[in-house]
Amino acid sequence: MDAKMEKDFIKGGAFLIEDREANEIFTPEDFTDEHKMIAETMTEFIDNEVVPLIPDMENHDWQKARDLLKAAGDLGMLGANIPEELGGAALDQVSGVIIAEVVGRGGGFGTTFGAQTSIGVLPILYFGSEELKRTWIPKIVSGEVVTAYCLSEAGSGSDALGAKCQAKLSEDGTEYILNGEKMWISNGGFADVFIVFAKVDGEKDKFSAFVVERSENCRPGTEEHKMGIKSSSTTPLILSDARIPATNLIGNVGDGAKIAFNILNVGRFKLGASVTGGAKLALDNAIKYANEREQFNVPISSFGAMKHKLAEMAIRTWVAESITYRTVGMIDALIGDGADNAKKLQSIEEYAVESSINKVACSEALDYVVDEMVQIYGGAGYSADYPAEKAYRDSRVNRIFEGTNEINRMLIPGMLLKRAMKGQLGLLQAAQALQDEILNPQMSFDEETGLLETELKLARNAKKVALMVLGSAAQKFMMDIQKQQEILMGCADVIMEAYQMETACLRAKKFAEKQGEEAAAKYIDAAGVFCNDAIQRVEATAKNTLAGFATGDELRMMLTALKRFTKNNSPMNTIAARQRIADGLIKANAYNF
Repeated sequence: MDAKMEKDFIKGGAFLIEDREANEIFTPEDFTDEHKMIAETMTEFIDNEVVPLIPDMENHDWQKARDLLKAAGDLGMLGANIPEELGGAALDQVSGVIIAEVVGRGGGFGTTFGAQTSIGVLPILYFGSEELKRTWIPKIVSGEVVTAYCLSEAGSGSDALGAKCQAKLSEDGTEYILNGEKMWISNGGFADVFIVFAKVDGEKDKFSAFVVERSENCRPGTEEHKMGIKSSSTTPLILSDARIPATNLIGNVGDGAKIAFNILNVGRFKLGASVTGGAKLALDNAIKYANEREQFNVPISSFGAMKHKLAEMAIRTWVAESITYRTVGMIDALIGDGADNAKKLQSIEEYAVESSINKVACSEALDYVVDEMVQIYGGAGYSADYPAEKAYRDSRVNRIFEGTNEINRMLIPGMLLKRAMKGQLGLLQAAQALQDEILNPQMSFDEETGLLETELKLARNAKKVALMVLGSAAQKFMMDIQKQQEILMGCADVIMEAYQMETACLRAKKFAEKQGEEAAAKYIDAAGVFCNDAIQRVEATAKNTLAGFATGDELRMMLTALKRFTKNNSPMNTIAARQRIADGLIKANAYNF
């Protein structure tokens, strides 16, 4: 950790071994007036300017996309987190995430916007020379120049270092000459400049990043015919003896992996925000349709089965929003005031585990929401004349973007163990203390009587389960644990449930402490239902994961501990709670959390 960052702060991944108080987490209820104004301005822009032009962009009218980026630049929205001296607004990370969330309402344009404001500019900001920053960033944040990020290839997706694209330094040392083909380039059809990753001299340890301008030798291929996000441009990029100044190297030769993986951390927590915005819009449409559609002479929203769907959609959306802002709140708290780019990047990297959790949990929450949206619309949900069909198709790619959900699931426990081995996180000590607790269980007759205390206890126990499974697996497989993908993914699922459970409880409790329990009723219901169901998922996942590597007395001991940790002595009436949540949505005729 850089000396400039040595202060009291919540360490990345510490949620697994430390309990937090409600006032320690950031929630949307903490938005400042400026945050609210940004959200309102961006919502008006997306709903009034972007949405009407989506059909044109789906027909590949990319001038419309360029015009919208320029308009967003004029509003200052493309450079929210960019320093003022480079044309940006120098706002906090929360502001950037608010913008990303609202842009999630804009379908494929959200992909266009994300490439422009995140992965397409941040490599230059955080790793580029002063010359590259001054040359390109002001033009990108104004919308004058459109940018794109080029990492994947036909044979290297998750395996980025398997890239075949090469760069060679000219004999006089003044130019790099690039050859190869990149795939799945967002904004590819109309970008002016590309962030291209290539191996210098074809050597793996010289994987590097470059700024490459569009030219006859650096040109997009044919537009991809995609399942969804059709209003965004996706093409290959063909590099054929593309010559660029040697000064267009970003960072140093061999920095490519560091640049790519650090920038993906930013993309992950912002993607979590964007898909949450999409889930809110999908749910809002589903509520309105359920109120309008009648069967047997009554609105279908009056049926219990529909109420269950609407309530569960709302709960998952609210939890996704909660973990999104908890994570970015920690990032902003660590960054502090007046931080330079290096500290900002370190602060984001500190919460790489939480960023991966956000990416996976939020994208899967959106998939759940849009799937149920189609079901609520019934036959109309399968028709392109209604919004459910498009929302369903657009959603699917988010489990692939920014590292597949499978890759991120394996990263979550992997990064936690790596931090523990480096002494950055007291995971090993916590695992030993838990082992002592498992071997010498203490009987407790205390009843949880405070607000959400039952649920908070379940969340704490879910963290113990995660620690037990991960610690036992690490002890079993040692350095070979990275090869145990099914075990790692099981660990990740329990870890993600624990993070969501605790966050939901703390947000509801924080709101209740400030506004009163009556005002917080729907939050309390949402947290209660989520925890009630999540602890059952934790038990099932942990049981199957433990059985995947433990046997005999060891397995019996851990299953006994698992049963104790996941026991819920006060099961909730989730049917009544979901009905209360749904009734509030139906009455408001909107997502009103």
